[in-house]
Amino acid sequence: MPYRTLNTDEVAQYLNLPRADIERLCKDRDIPFEMRGSHVVFRQRDIEAWASQRILSFTTSRLVEYHRKSAQQTRALPRRDTLLPGMIRLDCIAPAMTAKTKASVLRDLAAVADRTGLVCDRTELVASLQAREKLCPTAVPGGVAFLHPRQQQPYLFQSSFLVLGRTIQPIHFGSPDGQPTDLFFLVCCQDDKLHLHTLARLCLMSQKTDLLAELRAGTDASTLHERLLGAEQTVVETLAARPASGRLDGQHVTAPPPAIERSSRSVPPFD
Repeated sequence: MPYRTLNTDEVAQYLNLPRADIERLCKDRDIPFEMRGSHVVFRQRDIEAWASQRILSFTTSRLVEYHRKSAQQTRALPRRDTLLPGMIRLDCIAPAMTAKTKASVLRDLAAVADRTGLVCDRTELVASLQAREKLCPTAVPGGVAFLHPRQQQPYLFQSSFLVLGRTIQPIHFGSPDGQPTDLFFLVCCQDDKLHLHTLARLCLMSQKTDLLAELRAGTDASTLHERLLGAEQTVVETLAARPASGRLDGQHVTAPPPAIERSSRSVPPFD
């Protein structure tokens, strides 16, 4: 529900963090919260948006750690399972979008989503996407954006799915590195935990495989679909074989782009 409030213990469970970490984030005012008398409360919609944005700015090591924890919390999702084969169809891929503005990208992606028959209200979807982008752009360095509604609501979609769009002309979409974007994922999930887990997996695929280059080189929807599923399989197999350390493929993680580089001090995933 859009205006549901959570207490500290519920937020800790939602974010897979100890209660002490939530209390410290509140003390440092690094997480959105409100005081109602002597009680700390959190609006669920604010926490959803805050968590999504943190995932988009994670370094690889923190993505791996969050992905591991979120897999344990996501319903019916064994760690080794792939997500995308059941979430993205060929008709959910638009390899040659003619959109030239942020607003037209949102409309065009919503139109592709609507053609699946899984969107309950296309107008509301566009409005929610606009609200999310107004809050903070979903574009990240690398020329890719991970769009999603302002809140993940069961009534907005008949089931969870993904849309992938590639524009002919790169568009300035608010990426922190100031560079334009030409690859756009639209994440449409009924469940907020599945949403965050899917977002983390897509970010890992973008960081730890050649997915973005392969999506740009692909000639049609079928090729893009094949490359997308292949990249997910690579990440899933790598994570399954990864030792308990904070490394991937047995190697030190790749440093993040300067625009999103974060402190190397020991901190919880959402700090």
